[in-house]
Amino acid sequence: MSRRPTERLAALASVAVLLVGAAACGAEEPVETVGSAATSAADTAEPIPAADALARVADGAEVIDVRTPEEFDAGHLDGAVNIDYQADDFADRVEELPREASYVVYCASGRRATGAVEQMRDLGFTDVVNGGGYADLAG
Repeated sequence: MSRRPTERLAALASVAVLLVGAAACGAEEPVETVGSAATSAADTAEPIPAADALARVADGAEVIDVRTPEEFDAGHLDGAVNIDYQADDFADRVEELPREASYVVYCASGRRATGAVEQMRDLGFTDVVNGGGYADLAG
């Protein structure tokens, strides 16, 4: 029995999806697929929505502001600890923090917080998210 070209394309697409899915099963990093929530923002160092970050803070997450001391002094979230991501002692100061705590990290735009979250995860922190930018959080 002969298939029409559209049927053959649909069958090939189904096989391709199965092959990609099977290959992803052995991947070490989470794989984001079209139409799937396989990877969430909390699993990456990308900023999460401000409302989600603030909900984590309300649930007891520690808040780390990784901006400069001058930026911090100009305004910061209540209870935030200032650990300047660009300072030479950033890793040393982070090393002093308990790894079992939950953390929300923010900066001015989320860019420095991305690097800080990545570095904290490399140091063994497992519950740390990028809260994004101060203006969005203070909103």
